[in-house]
Amino acid sequence: MKDGHGQRRWERLPADERAMKGLEMKKVKQEPEARRWWTLVVILAATFMAILDNNIVNVAIPSIQQALRADFAQIEAVIAGYALAYAVMLVTGGRLGDLYGRKRLFQTGMLGFTLASLLCGLSPTAFVLIAARLLQGLAASLMVPQVLALIQVNFVARERGIAFGFYGATFGLASIAGQIVGGFLISSNAFGLGWRTVFLINVPIGLLTMLAAFPLLRESTADTARRLDLPGVGLLTAGLLLLVYPLVEGRNVGWPSWTFISMVLAVGVLALFLLYEQRVSRSGGEPLVPLSLFRERVFNLGMVTLLVFYSGLSSFFFVLSLYLQIGLGFSPLAAGWTFVPLSLSFAISSLASPRLIPRLGAWVVRGGTIIMITGDLWTLLVVQQAEMAVHAQPLLLPFLVMGIGEGMVLAPLLPMILGSIHTQHAGAASGVLTTTMQIAGVLGVAVIGLLFFGVLGQRLPAQPLQLAQTYGHAFVISLEAIILLAGMTLICIIVLSSAKRAGKSEPVRTSSSKTAV
Repeated sequence: MKDGHGQRRWERLPADERAMKGLEMKKVKQEPEARRWWTLVVILAATFMAILDNNIVNVAIPSIQQALRADFAQIEAVIAGYALAYAVMLVTGGRLGDLYGRKRLFQTGMLGFTLASLLCGLSPTAFVLIAARLLQGLAASLMVPQVLALIQVNFVARERGIAFGFYGATFGLASIAGQIVGGFLISSNAFGLGWRTVFLINVPIGLLTMLAAFPLLRESTADTARRLDLPGVGLLTAGLLLLVYPLVEGRNVGWPSWTFISMVLAVGVLALFLLYEQRVSRSGGEPLVPLSLFRERVFNLGMVTLLVFYSGLSSFFFVLSLYLQIGLGFSPLAAGWTFVPLSLSFAISSLASPRLIPRLGAWVVRGGTIIMITGDLWTLLVVQQAEMAVHAQPLLLPFLVMGIGEGMVLAPLLPMILGSIHTQHAGAASGVLTTTMQIAGVLGVAVIGLLFFGVLGQRLPAQPLQLAQTYGHAFVISLEAIILLAGMTLICIIVLSSAKRAGKSEPVRTSSSKTAV
């Protein structure tokens, strides 16, 4: 029993700390879900679809432009609309899962994604397609944060590494598969539907996944969360919109002054968001993002590591696609096949690396980063020795090495970061991490893309060999910057693993939200 003073002290605590203290006192023990591996299949199918649709449209752009008589601005909106809506609502989507049920939000997002895909495939005009892509991105932002949260909730600590390994493999395959699947669907022209098949293929897969979720997924919520922090949603959405939109559109419009003004304003709005969340937390309310997340040093270092790592990863795919397709004249399908060795080795190492963690610990992630840098340097050497006019075959081995390293980094990195977070905040933490990855993707493409096109210059030669050499030179300079990012990733991982070790050696603090996993 608490006395009056103790009761008042308890009520003055922020909501997230009350939740953690309550769980500690109850000694809640997580029991593994019997159907958890089938659950994993369902949620990874959704992950694959969401990531695939972020890339697959690029292959269909010429066909869409011709069929819908779309201008360049409309085509850019088709691509950017999905990425923008997806990125700015991920944190809110994760928090909604904590509040109203992760299974419910997953199914709602999947239903919305499937219907929006159908609308995309049936779009009679470019305007309808743009609107449908925005809806598709919003639906994905409800669905995807639940994936990491459901893994965190349904799997006990010793199994999470394996589950995250499957997640990493799915992530890698989906990132590469867009060009291959898109190229195949358009070239096959099934039922005479042409470009529409890249969207309509989601409909049967989405319906099957949604139906399978009914018996297989277990519902889970945050026990103490009761309402959504609407002012927090507004501030965070505005801040992310001001940040992400100029990063997505800046290169296409020549980086005018408004893009930089928008990013500066984003910093102010996001700072205001954090101050507001702090006020809500101190008054005993329920903030959109529990600030206890940012009191975990491992989580903060993990976000920085993920930001640097994924900036390099996404920008590499971007500049290599430009080099292969424009500089060397590869078709989209041929360029997609060139990525296959990287994708397969990424998937295999993502599945294998969690099994090495118990024996080798953080050396798996450190070694993976070194292997990744080796693959980058090897690729750089191959392109330079070919005098910038490289063929696909010499890239086979360096891409295999690069993919092995990337899989060894991403798969163990996610459980390292989320390991310090209690399942009570799994949705919010997943939303923050997924948003970090999205921002890293657009930031990497924006910065490395700016370097690539800056080296490329305005006047391009018409002769194929000279064009290949010009694009090859831009690719080499960009790859050198990506190698620098990989080196920064290695430093971040060393610091992160040291912080993880230090955290394990500290005595358990009853006032902390840290829970051993």
